[in-house]
Amino acid sequence: MEKNELLRIDNLITSFRIDGRHYAAVDGVSLSVSENEVFAIVGESGCGKSALALSVLSLHNSTYTKVEGNIYFKGTDLLTMNVDELNQFRGKDIGMIFQDPLTALNPLMKIGEQIEESLTFHMKMDKKQKKARTIELLEGVGIVSPELTYSQFPHELSGGMRQRAMIAIALACKPSLVIADEPTTALDVTIQAQILDLLKKLQKEMKSGIILITHDLGVVAEMADKVAVMYAGQVVETGAVGAIFKNPLHPYTRSLLASVPSVDSAEGNRLHVIEGMVPSLKNMEREGCRFAPRIPWVDKSEHEEHPKYHEVDKGHFVLCSCYKNFSMRGEG
Repeated sequence: MEKNELLRIDNLITSFRIDGRHYAAVDGVSLSVSENEVFAIVGESGCGKSALALSVLSLHNSTYTKVEGNIYFKGTDLLTMNVDELNQFRGKDIGMIFQDPLTALNPLMKIGEQIEESLTFHMKMDKKQKKARTIELLEGVGIVSPELTYSQFPHELSGGMRQRAMIAIALACKPSLVIADEPTTALDVTIQAQILDLLKKLQKEMKSGIILITHDLGVVAEMADKVAVMYAGQVVETGAVGAIFKNPLHPYTRSLLASVPSVDSAEGNRLHVIEGMVPSLKNMEREGCRFAPRIPWVDKSEHEEHPKYHEVDKGHFVLCSCYKNFSMRGEG
């Protein structure tokens, strides 16, 4: 592994069993995350972002899901571990912030008890020490009355407070890596901004690596150091955030950015609309550029039959040669 590299994923394939066959929701993904780095994974719903995140901690149901490839955390392949071995990493070295705290939190347990679960499993603390650490965590995530929240159930909290409690659980044991799966999706804009500011603050304090799963390019621009753009289970473009935003190359990346409203947009101008939709697992093309059906004005000859990655600048990779002659519809 490279110096300061926390996580390296090599050729990850996560397949779901449907009607007796396996279909790849994550198909050949490779990426790496370093210490003190925010790595964003962005794309439409159904692109495989959450499937990838859950694969890192083997949280899929193995009866219906097959995970292949390698996931190295500090040099150890997580995919070779049994459940007991994985549990030594879950919560302690790798924390997870789930998309919907209302379903992720146990409705029958008080918030304090849920935070203390991880401390009980991983840390040698007595009851008094665990409570003190839990109150400290609740304060650290910006909860105004931590002693009260400690004794409350999830349904007694607002959406923003539940998400803060989820963050406290994820950070309880000071993990080296945090996976945040759409951490602000169900929150209003004001609370979203507060949660993102909180994550940035805590990440700087702990120097943790963060994998940030999102569909919001504004969040990527504000939070991330590097970004991988996913489409139909594949990473179609990856690189430093500045490079991707200044020089987007893959047709899908360019289409996503063109679809975002801007303060500079001329009044009355229509936003770019990406035609069609992400294909279902059963209808996923196994060969060729998977985005081709949504840009029919690009000739078939512009696409590679077996797409490969092209390094256009140092660390900036794009899948398929169609980027070379691509223009948005209506660009002349």
